[in-house]
Amino acid sequence: MKFVDSCEVKVIAGNGGNGSMAMRREKYLPHGGPAGGDGGRGGDIVFQTDPGISTLLDLTYAHTLKAKHGQHGMGSDCYGRAGEPLIARVPIGTQVFEKESGKLLFDLQVGNENVVVAHGGRGGRGNIHFATSFDRAPRRAEPGEPGEEKELRLELKVMADVGLLGFPNAGKSTFIRAVSKARPKVADYPFTTLVPHLGVVQIDVDANFVLADIPGLIPGAAEGAGLGIRFLKHVERTRALLHLITLDPGEGRDPMADYIALKAELKAFDPELAARPTIVAMSKADIPEVREAYAELKPKFKRKKIDLRLVSAATGEGVKELVAELYHMSKRTLADVKAG
Repeated sequence: MKFVDSCEVKVIAGNGGNGSMAMRREKYLPHGGPAGGDGGRGGDIVFQTDPGISTLLDLTYAHTLKAKHGQHGMGSDCYGRAGEPLIARVPIGTQVFEKESGKLLFDLQVGNENVVVAHGGRGGRGNIHFATSFDRAPRRAEPGEPGEEKELRLELKVMADVGLLGFPNAGKSTFIRAVSKARPKVADYPFTTLVPHLGVVQIDVDANFVLADIPGLIPGAAEGAGLGIRFLKHVERTRALLHLITLDPGEGRDPMADYIALKAELKAFDPELAARPTIVAMSKADIPEVREAYAELKPKFKRKKIDLRLVSAATGEGVKELVAELYHMSKRTLADVKAG
């Protein structure tokens, strides 16, 4: 399925039905009287979060969402039927903005949550409501009110406990495949991951966390270079981060320089994001050159007060201990957020 994490959509709620102006004419009621019922309320536009979908693709094709109008009131005190609401399913993590002003209207972070993004118009009152002791046969009724009409912009930010970051070919896709059932593409060239991937990492029967593999970043990502500017927003909701670094002989990059550059990109995008609890690990420990480089890099990172880990998704070395620590880190952070 194509991954779409932003779109624009026009929503038009239903108009309220007009109230009826009718008079009662029955054989045994010679004086008659008003008998016009109210118009029905217009249908609402409702967004419902669905845990089963992970993209805004359907709304991209919809362009306009329009609910049904309310039925007009009728004689003999009959009220019009209300218009049915139009329910549009969106993924968890969807943010709804007003297109023109950019104002955030809704932030949908819970499954099966319903929010009315456009209210249907109120139905007009029939003439039965206007009878008084001075006017027992009113000849007036109210028109229905128009439904709300809005231009919206939708943004999707994936919901994950831990964000997995690293430059291209750092081994992120291999790592998430090793610790979860997520199956991102793995290859020996950059940018094989073009969309965020979510994987549930099972620690125990009742202990798990969601890991998000964010597409590879490059220097300048926060200003629009590479793929990063589009996907950096997907780590905003995470409570902890895992930075993967490694050797890349083909590119001639330095793991320490990669870490510093990646940290700078996070800070440029959002300083608060760069301050999140973080673990830095060197991947591909099954390669001799990586293991040798790790021995030299560990003390350098220690001087920066960073405990550099060594892992191999291919052999499983260090992976179990790493994911256990990530689990406890994310849960401690959640507890701190709730306490605050």
